[in-house]
Amino acid sequence: MRKLALVTGATSGIGRAFAERLAGQGHDLILVGRREERLQEFAAAHRQVNVRCIAADLSTDDGIDAVAQVAAAEDVTLLVNNAGVAHYMPLADLPAEKARELVHVKVVAPTMLSRAVVAGMQARGDGTIITVAGMIAFSGPAPSSVMPRRAVYAGGLAFAVAMSQTLAAELEGTGVRVQVLCPGVVATEFHELQGMDLSAVPRMSAEEVVTASLRGLELGEVVVAPGVEDAGVLAAVSSAQLAAFGAQSPELASRYRAGQ
Repeated sequence: MRKLALVTGATSGIGRAFAERLAGQGHDLILVGRREERLQEFAAAHRQVNVRCIAADLSTDDGIDAVAQVAAAEDVTLLVNNAGVAHYMPLADLPAEKARELVHVKVVAPTMLSRAVVAGMQARGDGTIITVAGMIAFSGPAPSSVMPRRAVYAGGLAFAVAMSQTLAAELEGTGVRVQVLCPGVVATEFHELQGMDLSAVPRMSAEEVVTASLRGLELGEVVVAPGVEDAGVLAAVSSAQLAAFGAQSPELASRYRAGQ
């Protein structure tokens, strides 16, 4: 069966590492990115597979719709929702256009592209959807003294975790696998483009992140955290969430009854 992977944010970092690894495994590729010259350079250097380049801006509805249309028309066997943008700042300081860009790239685009491919994958009984999030998805409870405020960014990554977990349950038994990939700080251009110098911070390579993702698929993990040694930590997070969900009642909790 022909293996066709669609990778967004493929011009650098984790997306480029995915493209390299998948090309080496014989996947034909649809690569999406803003910098067309980099896409074409990759295609020229990987003539052993068919590489289709789509220069698109996933921070816009037009860009998302254009890629979704291609994704729905092709027999995509692997979707990697990797495109990202940081915009690390408190909500009050986040310009409206940057907030909109962030939500489009990290929430709307993965949603619409996953929607575009999932029906075909179900019909074929085979397929994989990987969405790249990050460990900041779990940082919501951290006080400001521990974690700089980046509410929209953290919320977007947390959306990817919840959507992927729920989608995995929806697709159970269909042959379609779902994964959310949550690396920590990775040695890519990502932070440099935001004007952040993390050269002194220990960082994982993009290639290691891809290795963790593909091994995670073999292990059947939905949430893959490449830098977390104890997988029980992730299981504990899930258990706590399910305990909270299951603890709900139609009666008002006693702590809220004071003053009635």
